[in-house]
Amino acid sequence: MKLLLDTHALLWWWKDDPRLSKRAAAAIADEGNSVFVSAASAWEIATKHRIGKLPGAESAVREFNELIIADGFGHLAVSYHHALMAGGFDSKHRDPFDRMLAAQSLIEGATLVTDDNAMKLFRIKCFW
Repeated sequence: MKLLLDTHALLWWWKDDPRLSKRAAAAIADEGNSVFVSAASAWEIATKHRIGKLPGAESAVREFNELIIADGFGHLAVSYHHALMAGGFDSKHRDPFDRMLAAQSLIEGATLVTDDNAMKLFRIKCFW
């Protein structure tokens, strides 16, 4: 299965946070699955850390690439195709990070690992 991690799922994975469902953790750990992390998650983590909404994320900002590589995850860059779809969604959901992850999930054929029910507004495959 091709998985795209929502930012909170990524952070909870790194912190071994019990809010990450056992089902999601097992899917992320399954070497038969391909796990990807969007550049939008790096942007979201850095932004929220900078404005004080994500205290304690210094290492996630400073060592983002190293952490992704250590876990065997793949990077997913933001393309203009992703950007056009994210900006063009006819949805009231306004969060730019969520819109980008939804667009990437659709275009890349990945299931989004998320606990955010609002993501279903984009009619994407979600897993939790």
